[in-house]
Amino acid sequence: MFEIQKFKIETELVPSPIKCEAMLPEDYETSKKTYPLMLTLHGGGGHQGFFKNIIGPVIQEMWEKKLTPDMVFVMPHCKRGLYMDYRDGSQKWETFIISELLPYVRKKYRIYDDPSKTFIGGVSMGGLGSLRMGFKYCDKFAAILAFEPGIEPVLEWKDIKLEDKFYRTQDFMEKIFGSPIDEEYWKVNNPAFIVKEYAMKIRESGIKIYLEVGTDDMLGLYRGAELLHRILFDNNIKHEFRLVYGADHVGDSFKERIINGFSFLNRVIQPEKSDPQIIAVRKIFKQMMDDAGIKEI
Repeated sequence: MFEIQKFKIETELVPSPIKCEAMLPEDYETSKKTYPLMLTLHGGGGHQGFFKNIIGPVIQEMWEKKLTPDMVFVMPHCKRGLYMDYRDGSQKWETFIISELLPYVRKKYRIYDDPSKTFIGGVSMGGLGSLRMGFKYCDKFAAILAFEPGIEPVLEWKDIKLEDKFYRTQDFMEKIFGSPIDEEYWKVNNPAFIVKEYAMKIRESGIKIYLEVGTDDMLGLYRGAELLHRILFDNNIKHEFRLVYGADHVGDSFKERIINGFSFLNRVIQPEKSDPQIIAVRKIFKQMMDDAGIKEI
C-alpha cells in the first residue's frame, strides 16, 4: 500500500512553514530505486484527503496492474492562492514551488534530478497552476496533467463574463492580481496567452500535455479548456484533450478520469513499439504526399 509522509518547509516567499505531503510507492523504503516525480497541485477546496481518499487508491490500483510507472508524488498546501506570485509581492507561490520546493524534495527523496522524469499536474485550481507553470517552465517538466483546470475562456481580463468568474470574488482576485486588477499581469499569467505568446518554445520543448474537463462542469470550465485546446491545436502543439461526456466538477466520474490521465502519462513515458504494419502503410501515404507536393499534414 502507498505511504503518505508529511513534512514542512521554511521559506520567506510565502506564509511559513509550508505543510507538504508526499505519496510514496509501497516499495520505496525497501528498494534502492530512483523514481520520477509528480508535482501535484490540489484544488481550491483544499488538500484534505486528496492523496489518501481521492487519487491514492486509484494510483495504487494502477501500480498493481502496471498501468502507470511507480513515482513519488509531492503536494504543497497552498489554500486558494492559485499557485501565483501575488502582484504586490506579498506571497510568491510560483517562485517557491520552482526555486525552493523542487530542489528540496530532490534532496529529501530518491527522485531523478532530470526534467524528463519530472511531471506536474493538478485538479481545478491545481490544473490552472500546473498549466501555467508547465508552459512557463517547459524546460523543467516532461508532462502536464490538467484535470478540469480553473481557466477562463478569454485572453484579456476585460472580456471575462460573469458566468466565468462568479466563483472567484473581486476581493479575492484583487488580493492576487492587484487592486484595481492589473490586467496586464493577469494576462501574462493566463495559460492561454502564454501558449499564444510562446508557442514555438512550448512546441519545441516536446512537453506532453493532457487536458480534460467534464461537459457538465458546474463552473463552466469546459469553456476555458475548449479555448486552450483550440489555441494548442492551431499552434500545432501536440496534446490530448478530453471533453468527458456527462462529467461534472470532480464527482463519481473522477476515478475513471484519473485512470485516463495517468494512462496517458504511461504512454508518453513508455511509448509503444512501432508496428511494422503501420510503418509500411505510412511509407505508402508518404509517397502519395510527395507525389501531391505535400510536405506535411
